[in-house]
Amino acid sequence: MLYEKLPSQWQEAIPDSKRLLSRIDLPKLRIPEDGLIFKAFEIPIESIKVVILGQDPYPTPEHAMGLAFSVPSDVKKFPPTLKNIFKELSEDVGVIPSTGNLYPLQDKGVFLLNRVLTTTPHLSQAHANIGWEIFTEAVVKFLSQRPVVFILWGKSAQELAPLIDTSKLIIGVHPSPLSAYRGFFGSKPFSEANVKLAKLGVNAIDWKF
Repeated sequence: MLYEKLPSQWQEAIPDSKRLLSRIDLPKLRIPEDGLIFKAFEIPIESIKVVILGQDPYPTPEHAMGLAFSVPSDVKKFPPTLKNIFKELSEDVGVIPSTGNLYPLQDKGVFLLNRVLTTTPHLSQAHANIGWEIFTEAVVKFLSQRPVVFILWGKSAQELAPLIDTSKLIIGVHPSPLSAYRGFFGSKPFSEANVKLAKLGVNAIDWKF
C-alpha cells in the first residue's frame, strides 16, 4: 500500500523502497491521512537544495499534513515549535510568514522531511521504530550524494549526521519549547544554509513565502 503511494521518481531513486516500505506495519489509527503521508516527496528531486529534517508529524490531527513542521493554511494558531522556527526565521533572514503552511518552500527547493512519516493522533513518536527510520535513512543517503545542504534539528534527525559530509551539514537543537532556548535561537540556520549552498555552486534559497 505504501509503495504505491510513493511518487514514481522516488521509487526509481530508492530501488530498495518497495522492500523497505513493505516492512512497515502501519497502525490503523494514524495521521496524516493516507493521501498526505508522502506529501513532502512531491518535490522534484532535481530541484532539492536544502533538506530540513524533523522528527515526526504534529500529533494534533488537524495539524499533520505530510511536511515537516508545517500546518495547513487554515490553521491560525501555530504550534509552539513552528512559532519558534518563525522567530528564528525573522531574526536570521527577516522573513515574517503570514501562514504556517510551508508548502511554498518546496517550490524553492526545500525538502521538509520527517524521520518518521506517521503517528497516532495525540501521541508524539507513536510510530517510531516500525520501519520509517530505515526508509528515510535511505532517502538521506541518496540525497547526500547530491549538492544538497542538510539541516538536522533534534536528536532523531541528528542520528543521520554520519551519512552527510560536514561541508553540507547544519546540526541544531530541536525548535520545540523544551529545547529551543538551548541553542536553537540565534543559530541562524537559514542564512548558514545559503552560505553552504554558495560553496556548492548552488543558488541561494529565497526564504520568503
